Amino acid sequence: MGRPRPGVAEVVVVQGIGVADYLVPALRELGTWTRASLVELPGFSGSGEPPHELDVGEFADAVATWLADAGLARVVLAGHSGGTQVATHVALRHQPGVRALVLAGPTVDPRFRSLGGVLRAWHRNHRLEPPDLDEAHRPERARAGMRRVVHAVRAHLADRLEDAVPQVPVPVLVLHGADDRLCTEDWARSLAARARDGRFASVPGAHSFVWTTPAAWSDPIRRLAEEVG
Repeated sequence: MGRPRPGVAEVVVVQGIGVADYLVPALRELGTWTRASLVELPGFSGSGEPPHELDVGEFADAVATWLADAGLARVVLAGHSGGTQVATHVALRHQPGVRALVLAGPTVDPRFRSLGGVLRAWHRNHRLEPPDLDEAHRPERARAGMRRVVHAVRAHLADRLEDAVPQVPVPVLVLHGADDRLCTEDWARSLAARARDGRFASVPGAHSFVWTTPAAWSDPIRRLAEEVG
């Protein structure tokens, strides 16, 4: 969405686990001041089938391939939820063109790092999300199937974002929804503190603030895109 602007980096967004369409309103906001692209991961949303079920590093391989094919010169790479882990692994590879990283609602908060723990946190957060979010997710979850989604959740649980962030060579902006029950503020702030060049911003909403208040993430990302563009 949108178009490239001189002196402003483009934004490439990586979907969360299993679903992508909920990010369209947030892309639309970014598209008012730059060109924004959404990468759908293999096996999910509108993407093709993977050769086997993938882990976080293999999802990152797919995003890195997309970026190489797109040939974008200056990019802010933004992930939401599980997409933050994939985007971080891409940024670690010194991918040409990636000038900054955005972690929006990063996962997995260590206090919830078990299948039972993350499901309980998801249920607490789910009570704060609007019913139309489930309606948006339903077709994509049906396409992926429960087995694939559970495999992806387990793969993300095995990945320690806090170990990767200190090695990221570009500026890192961490965005936290004020009512998020999957990503605590302490966890989000700790990631920003661990980064070589870390920043933190709080935005309104629960974990899926990109759906409920999509304009909220646009300004902090725009400032970063102008800085690195």
